[in-house]
Amino acid sequence: MTLATHPARAFMPYPEVAVPHAASGPLQGLSFAVKDLFDVAGYPTGGGNPHVLARSGIKGATAPAVQRLLDAGAAFVGKTHTDELAFSMNGQNAHYGRPVNGAAPDRITGGSSSGSASAVSNSLCDFALGSDTGGSVRAPASHCGLFGIRPTHGRISLERSLPLSESLDTCGFLARDIGTFARVAEVMLGIDPAPLPAAPRLLFATDLFAQPTPEARDALAPAVARIEAALGQAAPVTASDRPLTELWWVFRYVQGWEAWQSDGDLIEQYGLELGADVAARFAFSKAVTRGQFEEASAVRRDFTAHLGRLLGQDGVMVLPTMPDIAPLRAEPIASLETYRNLAAQTLCLTPLSGFPQLNLPLAGRDGAPLGISLLGPAGSDRSLVALAERIMAHQA
Repeated sequence: MTLATHPARAFMPYPEVAVPHAASGPLQGLSFAVKDLFDVAGYPTGGGNPHVLARSGIKGATAPAVQRLLDAGAAFVGKTHTDELAFSMNGQNAHYGRPVNGAAPDRITGGSSSGSASAVSNSLCDFALGSDTGGSVRAPASHCGLFGIRPTHGRISLERSLPLSESLDTCGFLARDIGTFARVAEVMLGIDPAPLPAAPRLLFATDLFAQPTPEARDALAPAVARIEAALGQAAPVTASDRPLTELWWVFRYVQGWEAWQSDGDLIEQYGLELGADVAARFAFSKAVTRGQFEEASAVRRDFTAHLGRLLGQDGVMVLPTMPDIAPLRAEPIASLETYRNLAAQTLCLTPLSGFPQLNLPLAGRDGAPLGISLLGPAGSDRSLVALAERIMAHQA
């Protein structure tokens, strides 16, 4: 059995090509997978769509983010499935099917870094590279019981990767254990330009903790207690300066406008056959006007300034990653879309602000994982990883 034929369905079935990596380095002995948005020399880049794959050709150069891992001694094992054009959050691709959640096989992985989360949660590699525009690393990290980070916008290069939304796209990564996660963070993130103090102010996002189901809030309570035991008491704050539903629409207009700028010509020129859910999102995107985008962008700037004031240079916010555990795979598309829209209201803070957010797999219910997050100021990514190490070292 090869990785491509493994029942987890995490990997694209591309012919295996040797990808050289350094014989030694800080990631020596670790294996990794790459979401099929990033170029790897010797492989195509399919973006979760057969038309995109057909036009790709075999790439002659590797994305800098991938090359950094190879240069650090990590071994590439394959390219993973992505939701179509990275414009979904459920891990279900109309063309290629659904990767399996290694932590809860009867539940969705989440997306769009679905294959990367599946590969790591099924122990098919040590860590994986993904992308996060609206929640595509954080959602599957929560659903699959993984550490995952959406870095500060622009912190990790997106050169030689397929774009969706220029001002929202980021490159993140996933791992099962904090030790591996911290090793990858050292290589990928470098030194923080704005490190947090050793004893940061801890903030508790009351408006965001009102979003999860009552059962999920109960499941998250011990995780909050563990974080406070390790880092100190959290002060209650309101994370958003306006109703979360309004902020979600701001996110939708920004993402929609930029997504159509990225993919609209491709979709219309080549008549891309899209899955029904993704097609509906692009239809919405096409209808977003420049005026709506500019108005949303102004609100975005106001919100970012508000969140920046809350955090300062020493604040870390505790918030739920998702509103609940992963939905069952058997849920109808309409139910999954409702869940996705609710989740987006919690997930949209960091894409709009550009600040980093890290998921910790500290909770669960009904046999399925549930994540909790740390959100920090721009440029505090490595500090958040160090705090995660302290939390995990603290006895629950």
